Parts: sequence; C-alpha cells; structure tokens
Amino acid sequence: MKTLLLLRHAKSSWADPGRADHDRELNRRGEKAAPFMGRYLRQHELVPDLIWCSTAARAVQTLGLLGRDFATDADVIYNEDLYMASERVLLENLHHTHEDAKHVMFIGHNPGIEIFAQSLYGGGNIEAREIMARKYPTCGLAHFEFDVDHWGEITPGSGRLIDFIKVKDLQAIKISAE
Repeated sequence: MKTLLLLRHAKSSWADPGRADHDRELNRRGEKAAPFMGRYLRQHELVPDLIWCSTAARAVQTLGLLGRDFATDADVIYNEDLYMASERVLLENLHHTHEDAKHVMFIGHNPGIEIFAQSLYGGGNIEAREIMARKYPTCGLAHFEFDVDHWGEITPGSGRLIDFIKVKDLQAIKISAE
C-alpha cells in the first residue's frame, strides 16, 4: 500500500510585477495557510517519508511553513522539473521514488497538480472528487492510496481518493471550535 499527497503551493504574491514567476514568494494569506495544512497533516498522521518539491520560491516556502516535522522527518527532493510540471512529468517523478518511501508528497503548481490528481482517480471518495474537480485552490491537498507494492506500478485511474482538503475549510473548523 502506498500513500500519495498532492499539495498545491500556498497563495503567492503578485506585489512585484517585475519579479520572475519562479521567484514569487507567498503572500500573507499563503503564509497563514501552510501552517494550518501542516497541523492537519500531523493530526492525521500524514507526515510523508519523502517529499518532491518544486524549486519555485512559493513551493519551497510552503514546505518550510508546513512545520518542523516536514524538514526533519521527511527526505526532500527539490526538483526544477516540478516547476509547472505536466501530469506526465509528475507521474515520471513518482515512478522514480525509492521503494522505502510508503508515504510521499508532491508540492507543486496548477494546472499540473490538479490534472495529475484528476487522472489518478480510480475510485474512493466521490464527494471529495467533486469538490476537487470544481476548484483545486492554493494549499489544496489530495490524499490518495494505491494498492501497489512499487511506485512504478501506479497508472492513471489506479488511485483511491481518500479525501480532498482545503485550508479554507480547516480554518472554518478552527474558528467555529473557538
């Protein structure tokens, strides 16, 4: 059994129109969102063994703001190919994941992350799929499981979607609980 988490980077800033897209950092909303997702992942015991992360500033910053667990417990592979990667590139990278990793996370960008998540769906949580299909917001997370022994066995349509989590919903839960 393999677990895959597909996280779109948190909300980025457009404050400096002259800055290269790859170098754009998070805005305040993004800086607040990533720690919410990090807490959710820890509370649900979803801290990955391995993280594939785009080299874009906003993806790297998102990873850093998820929390300390993600920097120390998980191996991180920063890969320039993940910047604006297509579904094909994401799948190729997944296939190159070492077999010791059982729980893997990708931190990347739309439209690639969204298209990849849609392509992997082979069943599972239908309501989560519908929510994911409507909009894959910044810091949105798709949680998949695969009944395979090797990452290279994963194909489009082979994933079971467990859940799709939006930070906006996590923030609403926290606010209503206070």
